[in-house]
Amino acid sequence: MRSFALPLFCLGFAVAVGCSTENSAQPKVSGQGAEAAIDGAKFLISEEPSGAQAVIATRQSAVDGDEVLLVGRIGGAENPWVKGRAAFTIVDDSLQACSDIPGDQCESPWDYCCETDKLPTSTALVKVVDEQGNPVQADARELLHVTELSRVVVKGKAQRDDAGNLTVLATGIYVTK
Repeated sequence: MRSFALPLFCLGFAVAVGCSTENSAQPKVSGQGAEAAIDGAKFLISEEPSGAQAVIATRQSAVDGDEVLLVGRIGGAENPWVKGRAAFTIVDDSLQACSDIPGDQCESPWDYCCETDKLPTSTALVKVVDEQGNPVQADARELLHVTELSRVVVKGKAQRDDAGNLTVLATGIYVTK
């Protein structure tokens, strides 16, 4: 009786592995990796727009609903990305990332840890939105081909909260070279 136990166990294991491998090769349904189907090119601006304002200036002047064009670098936190959304924070160009300071060995220079006292008035949240104004459900890094400290020009509408924080509902992004 015991001589059949091992072969049956192996057969059961092989079937289970075969089934799980087969299932993993099936296409993902909506809600499971659907962001891979989104074409990021429609959100990218091919030529740098002129007249972009600094983040600080935009924070000071923009009111809710204004069309804005601002420039900054992705960062402001150890993780400037919003999981599952094409959203990130940008920092005013006047601030120095740790990598801009000669000899600084910071492992995450995009968190601007050398400028933390200035961050509250020097950042903006960028949310890439579709034609209906809904946040795009995709990773911004993959959608827009950006990384921490990428310099971007953002075109969109200003959205202010009660605390005065600035969010830009972006319809276009230019990634500078």
